[in-house]
Amino acid sequence: MSSSLRRGVLAAAAIAFSVTALSACAAGTNAQTLEVKPDNAETSVGGISLQNVVVVTQPATEASGETKGPAVVSATVFNTTGTAQTLDAVRVEGGGSAEITPAKGKGKVTVPAHGSVILGGKGNASAAVAEIGESVKDGNAQKVTFTFSTTGDVSLRAFVVPADSYFTKWGPTAVPSAPEKPAEPAATPTGSATPTGAASASATATESAASH
Repeated sequence: MSSSLRRGVLAAAAIAFSVTALSACAAGTNAQTLEVKPDNAETSVGGISLQNVVVVTQPATEASGETKGPAVVSATVFNTTGTAQTLDAVRVEGGGSAEITPAKGKGKVTVPAHGSVILGGKGNASAAVAEIGESVKDGNAQKVTFTFSTTGDVSLRAFVVPADSYFTKWGPTAVPSAPEKPAEPAATPTGSATPTGAASASATATESAASH
């Protein structure tokens, strides 16, 4: 995919994510505003509905344009069944499994019956992928698989976007810093100091006076 086409895909993803997120937050899963389907990742299987799914990588640099990890999977998960389910795994094709962390405390992320959970963003649950492979590129539509305790695997393709512009607050919370170079050892003297001419003359005069 060319760089110009990728930029167009990223811009479309940002607009779609913004509009759909605002609509979903305002009126729930059955709102009429959601009948307008943006070009954004969503699917429903067995009472589980996934919306606004994106893979957010580290901020892109203008110089290299490289896609860098770690990354996070951002999504809104709805459970329309009468039984709570746990989110047991999130896997990004070419990027491995995510470490899933609840918004508070430890343990598994639970999607309550007739409720929802947001992944990504400050104060929400998170699904962080430590390393991403070369096949995960900004602008791509990457396969992401969510595994639930009752529904099982739910897969879809989600846009890969850098944590820039609108996606800044949804991206990884920690950007890796460059490793510091070890301090070089202090130089040690290679030889002993020798007396100067003046010091040598002074020492000779002292010895001569003592002999008299």
